[in-house]
Amino acid sequence: MALRHRLKRTVAPDDFAFRELFEANYPMVLRHLILILGEQAAAEDIAQETFIRLYERPPKEFTNLSGWLIKVSTNLAYNYLRGEKNRKRREVADTPVTEIYADDFSRMGEAEEVREALCRLDYRDRVLIVLKFYGFSYLEISEMTGVKKASVGKSLARALERFQRVYERKS
Repeated sequence: MALRHRLKRTVAPDDFAFRELFEANYPMVLRHLILILGEQAAAEDIAQETFIRLYERPPKEFTNLSGWLIKVSTNLAYNYLRGEKNRKRREVADTPVTEIYADDFSRMGEAEEVREALCRLDYRDRVLIVLKFYGFSYLEISEMTGVKKASVGKSLARALERFQRVYERKS
């Protein structure tokens, strides 16, 4: 309890008690965040935010500080991932489908033919193909398009069949 009391009564960021907690726990928090996020830079930023939260609003009890740090860092990481997913979703929504995928489809063949084939599909088919190509789950695709989750797989398969027929006719 003395450590909590020392941490609470001080306001200087170079306080020995806080520095001691930081040095003892930062590597564990960083490793945990790298596992969740898969990238060093974002993990370092979120680890820093975790310790800022510890400094500004420490837990009521220090009996399980590492558990508290892991919980806070995990929540911050999930918030970060949701934010990134939403940012990417907004970018996809603001950019015409044919422009987004021109470079990616160029590996399949000539980009112009792919663009023409996509343009010949109806809007729903284009959206289904693009969302799946970007790795969205069936549940996420369902939420974004209004297609029932149970029907996403079948609708996507049909859209891909139509794309293939249109693409092969142009080739």
